[in-house]
Amino acid sequence: MQTKTILILGAGKSAAAMIEFLAKLVFSKNWKLIVADADAQNLNNKIKEFPWVNGAVVDVNMVEEVRTLLNGCNLVISLLPPHMHPGIAQLCLDSNSHLITASYLSDEMLSLDAQAKSKGLIFLNEMGLDPGIDHMTAMRFIDQLRSSGSEINAFESYTGGLMAPSSESGPWKYKFTWNPRNVVMAAAGGAVKFLHEGKYKYIPYHKVFRRTQVIEIEQYGEFEVYGNRDSLKYLKLYGLNGVKTLYRGTMRKLGFCRAWDVFVQLGMTDDSYQMEGVDTMTHRDFVNSFLFFHPTDSVETKLAQALRLDLDSEEFRKLKWLNFFDNEPIGLLKPSSPAQILQHILEKKWTLLPEDKDMIVMYHRLNYSLGGKSFELRAHLVVEGEDSVKTAMAKTVGFPLAIAAKAILMGEMKSPGVHIPVASEFYTPVLNELEEMGIQMVHSIQEK
Repeated sequence: MQTKTILILGAGKSAAAMIEFLAKLVFSKNWKLIVADADAQNLNNKIKEFPWVNGAVVDVNMVEEVRTLLNGCNLVISLLPPHMHPGIAQLCLDSNSHLITASYLSDEMLSLDAQAKSKGLIFLNEMGLDPGIDHMTAMRFIDQLRSSGSEINAFESYTGGLMAPSSESGPWKYKFTWNPRNVVMAAAGGAVKFLHEGKYKYIPYHKVFRRTQVIEIEQYGEFEVYGNRDSLKYLKLYGLNGVKTLYRGTMRKLGFCRAWDVFVQLGMTDDSYQMEGVDTMTHRDFVNSFLFFHPTDSVETKLAQALRLDLDSEEFRKLKWLNFFDNEPIGLLKPSSPAQILQHILEKKWTLLPEDKDMIVMYHRLNYSLGGKSFELRAHLVVEGEDSVKTAMAKTVGFPLAIAAKAILMGEMKSPGVHIPVASEFYTPVLNELEEMGIQMVHSIQEK
């Protein structure tokens, strides 16, 4: 078999499981794997168990360095920040390399569709967990229902990156298992849009973490859900025009959203301006900077009055656990946005310990009619991590990327162009192999 070369750009939190999968694959097939990252120590930690894997310390902002790396590569997996993907895609066009990312498909990437097709290249996006496994599992159910002649009336989908019950330390029952900035900026930048019983619904950002709902998953208990930004675009992506309800959301443990809403209402998740005096600012100063002046009232009292909270409320207990009222220096040396400061404070308590185990939970609900009767399909997927490196997040993001890379190079995925995995050609080989690993949806159907 002809030798193939795979290049991974970025070796962050989600890369460990993918690197292990691909390292074993290339060893068995006598292919070549290159992993590139800007951090030499991080790179070494990721590949030290696989001496046949090549590491490259590269500043991905240096275009010519990346171009040189791509020379001779058959396929590139980019775990770089999303805004860098169009530039990497252009380099892939130049080097005739396929490209896979876990990031949302951008207009810039979509504009390269004709060029990718003309060169016979596959640029596969949204091939992680969410987006990724959510698309693939949803579309398999949707396609199966359509093939049976069913009419789909409602679709809801929720995903959460959470902590396993054994690692739920502290009142938040939460830690960062993926990019902390994405958590801090969740739902910011626009209204949540969805469809409910045939009516378009909108939730402005300052209401998102108050307009939540509770769902229950058998054997795993109750979770609260807040809405994702734009569910309406999935009417077209999933071919669901005509459904009466369409809603996608993010799952958290009960009580999380009301406490997170404190940060939103204060303005701590704002990323639009820089705060001065950060180098001498304490946690307590940070909170106080968003509150009205009073010559004698404490920060706690002012916060309680501003947000109409009780001093013995669950929200206050969560803030105290994070040391928000302490005179602890923030630890940043230059002007930073409120969102950056909030993230820095949260990382002090929400960073995984070596023994911590995370948990991924995904849930779909579809209402449909068939033969004059109404049914509800409920499906859930739960994956627990092994430790702080072999996390459920790393597996559910990394394995789909790796399996897709293998499928493309083995000729199982053939359609050139810019894609997301909503067609059977793309989701079938990935879901089949994930099921062999024990990562699969459990579903039930009830007549309504």
